[in-house]
This record gives sequence, C-alpha cells and structure tokens, in this order.
Amino acid sequence: MRSTMVMMLSARAAALTGRALRPAPRTLVRAAPVSSSTPSQNLLQRLQGVAEDALKVAQETGPRAALARTVQGQRAVLETLLELRTELPAPPPPATILKATQDAQRAAASGGDAATAFATPLLEWGRENVPPELAPRIARKLAERLGATYVKLGQFVASSPTLFPAEFVREFENTLDAVPAISYEEVKKVVESELGPLSDMYATFDREPVAAASVAQVHRATLKDGRTVAVKVLRPGVDNLLKADLGFLEVAGKVTEAIAPTFARVSLANVLADLRSTMLDELDLRKEADNLEVFDKWLVESQLDGVATCPLPVREACSERVLTMDFLDGVALTDLDALRKMYGQDFDAERTLLNALNTWSLGVLSCDFFHADVHAGNLLAMEDGRVAFLDFGIVGRVPPRIWTALRDAGASVAAEDYKGLAQALCDMGAADSVDIDQFATDLEALIKSLDDVNPQIALQEAEGGVAAQIAVDDSEITEVLLKLVQLTERNGIKLPREFGLLVKQALYFDRYTKLLAPDLDLVRDDRVVGFDDQRAGAIDV
Repeated sequence: MRSTMVMMLSARAAALTGRALRPAPRTLVRAAPVSSSTPSQNLLQRLQGVAEDALKVAQETGPRAALARTVQGQRAVLETLLELRTELPAPPPPATILKATQDAQRAAASGGDAATAFATPLLEWGRENVPPELAPRIARKLAERLGATYVKLGQFVASSPTLFPAEFVREFENTLDAVPAISYEEVKKVVESELGPLSDMYATFDREPVAAASVAQVHRATLKDGRTVAVKVLRPGVDNLLKADLGFLEVAGKVTEAIAPTFARVSLANVLADLRSTMLDELDLRKEADNLEVFDKWLVESQLDGVATCPLPVREACSERVLTMDFLDGVALTDLDALRKMYGQDFDAERTLLNALNTWSLGVLSCDFFHADVHAGNLLAMEDGRVAFLDFGIVGRVPPRIWTALRDAGASVAAEDYKGLAQALCDMGAADSVDIDQFATDLEALIKSLDDVNPQIALQEAEGGVAAQIAVDDSEITEVLLKLVQLTERNGIKLPREFGLLVKQALYFDRYTKLLAPDLDLVRDDRVVGFDDQRAGAIDV
C-alpha cells in the first residue's frame, strides 16, 4: 500500500474547474537600494529606521505593557537557566572571545559584516562544546514560560520543517499549551463586556471550561432556544500581550538585519512582520467565524454536507473576543471502542475514514483554504454518520505558483514515476543543480519506507473493563516529514512551507489508514478521489 501522501498529491483536477484560485498572501522581499555611503553611514541610517519602528510599536502597545513584559521576560530567562543549570556548559574561553573581537574589528575596518565576523568563532565553539539538543530545549522552555505569543511561535516552528532546523522542529513538537483556566467571573466579565448580560443571551453557561489554552478557553452553554453551543472566549489582556511581544519580535528582526545584513537576504524582518500581522488577526474571533461559514458553504456547494460538517457560528452571540458556535459531540477517529459503542460492533471504520479523507483532499483543491491541523482531536465521528472538522485556527492556502507542480507530483506518484516526482518537486521549490536520477532513487526509498510502521494499541482503564485506543504518534509524523525535508535539501532543493503543511496532514491520514483500514489501496480504490476522477461532489463509499 502506498502512503496517503501519494493520494493527497494526486487529488482530482476536476475539482479545480469552475473555481478561481485565490492567490495566497505573499511576503515581499525588499531589495536594499544601491548607495555610495560608507558602511557606518548605512548602519546609522538603518538603525534610525529601526528606532522609528520601535517608537511606533511602543505607541501601539503602551509603556505599561512593554515594561510589564520586560519584567516577565527577565523572570522567564532566570527560571529557565536555573532549571537547566546542570546542563549548561562553561562560557567560551577568553581566547575564543578575543578572536571574535579581532575578527569583528578587521571586518569593520574593511567595510565587511562585523556582526557576522564576531559571531562566527562563537558559533563554531558552540557547535563543538554545546549539546545540539540544549539550545532547542532552552528555547522551548522559554516559550512555555513566556506564554501565549511564544507558545504560538513554537507551534509555528513545529509545523514548518521546511523553514527551521530539524532539532528545533522536534523539540517544539513538545510545546505545552496547557495553562490554568481563568475564573468563571473573569470569563463572565469578558462575555458581558462584548455581548451584554450573560442571562440575556444564554439559558445556561457552564462554570468550568471544556478546554483552556494560552489565548482562549471554551465553555459549554445553551441558548434561549435550547440549542447547545460552545463559547470560545479570549483571555483578558492577551491582545495587549501579543501586540507587545510581536512588536518586539518585529523590531528585533529589523535590528538583526541592520547589524548583520546577511539576514536581510532571507527577509527575516519581513517574515516576522507578516507573522505578526497573521497572529494579530487571530485575536479577532469574528474572522474565525468567517472561516467556519466559508467551510460550511463549501461543503454544501460541493455536495459534501451529507458526509462532513463543522460548527456554525451564532452571529448574534459573536464579537471580536467571543465566538459562540455549535457544540458538536462526537468521538475521535482513533477511539475504536467508543466508535463501536456509538455505532455498534458493525461500525464501518473504512467508510468513515474515506469520508474524512475525501473531504479534506477536495478542500485542498477547491475551498478557499484547507484545514492544516487534522490530528485525531480535530476529526470527530458524529452519531449521524458524518465526520466533523473542528478548530480552524491553523489553515493553509496553496499558492497558484505551486499548483502545477503539485498536480504533476501527484500524477507521478500515482504512476510510481519517481523521476517525474523528483522533477515536480524541483519545479515546486527553489532548486540549485540537482541530480534527478539520484533524487528519484532517494524518494522511492523514502516513500516505500512509510509502509513499515506498525499500529500502536493503547489500553486504558474504562468503566467495566479496559478500553482499546489506537495511537497516532505526532513525533513519528514529524520524523517522516523531516526525512523528506532533509532529503530534498541534500539534493539541493528548498521546498515552500505550504508543501510541508500539506504533507504533514497527508501523513496523518496515512497513519489513520494503516490503523483503521490497513487493506485499503488509496491509489487504486475508486472510492478515493483520483487525479482523473470526473465525479462531482460527494463520492459514494
């Protein structure tokens, strides 16, 4: 059996017809203007621009938020260093520091990059004397202590193996987004400040949250008409916190580019500015409500609403900081005992899996965005037989520039044409000189290795006995994706982040297939949407 990645990349072209592709937002790379100024004058000009940006950020966030965050940051650094003190190496010897200083002075005198010259000897010393896993672990511990912004950044790193070093991606897979729930009184205050008296909108409102994270928490409630809903509420002050942190990161990126122009080549400041804009958008829950309505409308138009669903927002009970939506009660796709209890012993796991799989793959091609976090907790089997997609906090968009290469890759894998796949991946990414034949051989070995993973069965105590639950190891998913990234980079190719997001979701489905329907042939089974499939809408499974 070939992996679901194969099937995902070969999803049908027919779904594209009649729909205009919406271009994805792009991060612009600004080229530095040609100047006859001296290096010191250029540096001064760049720093003046950074100072103006820093002043603007300070005005947006307010001095109180910036001061409070500075104190919290210092505390987080001290607590992290104390926790890991037994693992920290001794500082660099004086000779290494002296060499770094002399190299920087020579570079400055000749008009070179003094910051890079100073850092190089220190980095070389670090590679020889610091355990490679220590820096990522320090970064993750700091992120967890610093809270919402850095937890989100950690999740971004974990989901972007095409952008970040493998050791950081692995470590940030373990990022904890578990924080103490805020009190019912605080939640009530936020809701009433946005919507008015709680009793005017809701008949009941549970005091204890269903889930709590660093940015928001969710409570179960009922409306006046008796409908059960989930109410997502932003934590008080999280907006000011994110603005202060993200503003600092953006300015830090510009400072880095100013003193070390090497970083300007990768447009570090622009990437951070784009990330800041994207994350601040998440603070407006009305935009998440928009995403839910777009996905629901797409399901109806694609005739998939009979096999899949998502929670719909209750618009009169939504605002910038409160999102009220349908409460969907279902069972995770990997909980076989609960599924059989719901549906009976004749539960058709294969049919349910196919419904989820076809909905996601068609969404990649024809919806405005695709769900980019399909771990087991975000895919529920409903009692009415449909599959529910939850949590659209992480979504992806496929830029038009990689569509053709994506379709070619899918067609090549379906035909087991690994040389064609190698060429398609070269077209998709930024490629130097590539040995296509060797690349094809490496890809074939990697794809065939995906079939060697065995299902994991977890036994848990349950009422009246023991319950079995199949497990999908997130770290295993990441390792496979890292192997693909390392393979492409070893062959001189840098793949776009969007491709990494797509493949990671495809690998989730690959694991679900091995666990729920191990005999299913995703390439040849006509119930799976294929590259040459001409059927519209729902697929009869």
